[in-house]
Amino acid sequence: MIAVKNPPALHTVPLAELPPGARARVVSVAPLDDRHAPPEVGRRLAEIGFLPGEAVRVLARGLLARDPIAVRVGTATFALRRFEAACVRVHPEPALS
Repeated sequence: MIAVKNPPALHTVPLAELPPGARARVVSVAPLDDRHAPPEVGRRLAEIGFLPGEAVRVLARGLLARDPIAVRVGTATFALRRFEAACVRVHPEPALS
C-alpha cells in the first residue's frame, strides 16, 4: 500500500491585508458575515473575476492605507472597499527579486 501525504494547507489571508505591490492567487470568495458584507458581495466579486486560481496584485491603497484598495485581477483593475477585499481569501506569492 502506498501512503499518500496530504498536500500542505495553503496559508491564506484576506486580500485586504496585503501591502501595495503584493501578488497572490485567489483561494476563495465569501462574505465574512451579514454585518460586514451582504451575501451578494461574494457573488459580485466572482462575477468581476475574483475566482479561485486567478492572479491578483494590490496596486495601491487610499489615504492613510484605508479605502479604496486598487487591485488588478487578470487584465482589469478595480477599486475595492476594505470590507469587499476582506471577502477574498488569497495565497500570497513570493516577492520577485
